[in-house]
Amino acid sequence: MVFAHGFGCDQNMWRHVAPAFEADFRTILFDHVGAGRSDLTAYEPAKYAALSGYAADLIELGHELDLTKAVFVGHSVSSMIGLLASLDAPEMFESLVLVGPSPRYINDGEYVGGFDKGSIEELLVFLGENHMGWASAMAPAIMGNADRPELGEELTASFCRTDPSIAKDFARVTFTSDNRADLPKVKARTLILQCSDDIIAPRQVGEFIHRNIPHSEFVQLKATGHCPNLSAPDEVIAAIRGFV
Repeated sequence: MVFAHGFGCDQNMWRHVAPAFEADFRTILFDHVGAGRSDLTAYEPAKYAALSGYAADLIELGHELDLTKAVFVGHSVSSMIGLLASLDAPEMFESLVLVGPSPRYINDGEYVGGFDKGSIEELLVFLGENHMGWASAMAPAIMGNADRPELGEELTASFCRTDPSIAKDFARVTFTSDNRADLPKVKARTLILQCSDDIIAPRQVGEFIHRNIPHSEFVQLKATGHCPNLSAPDEVIAAIRGFV
């Protein structure tokens, strides 16, 4: 079972979830290039200008570890990274668990992604000009759970630990990508975990993914915000167990 973290995070974000599966699975955690304890010198702007670059890393990791018929668990943007990897290496990932996924964050016609193009551009400019200020302002809103400020503080600290230059590039790739056309191609068993009151991936997004991925399952979590792996790990664990 491979766990992949979202934007501005690292593998530590799975510390409350991954151990629950160690008795039944070989669990694998890693940091995307630019995050956590990854090798920053491995970052290549051209390669990582698209999510396919991160998917290629995931496939390379899978080959190194001889993964076949594995379960991929991805949070936020890593949901699409894992989805892309499953298309390029179908023998590697038999099942996908997508936590708070979004194939496109920008509204487009009747499609509701949650943001208009101008808002995304403002967000990216703010991040590029003031990484620390962006982290302090955005992390608590993304986390939600205002009654548990320690969660927002942890996410803020995580955002602040990421390399500012790489974070700026990764944010642009994340928030401007459009993977809607890839959804119907998915062959792997897929579980979509949708959070309540998620400002990053509203319910319409999760339902869109469910409609467009054949034979997918959709679970609406009681957990609020965008990071249930931190705010409601027991609920996430229960949902994944019911699927795998």
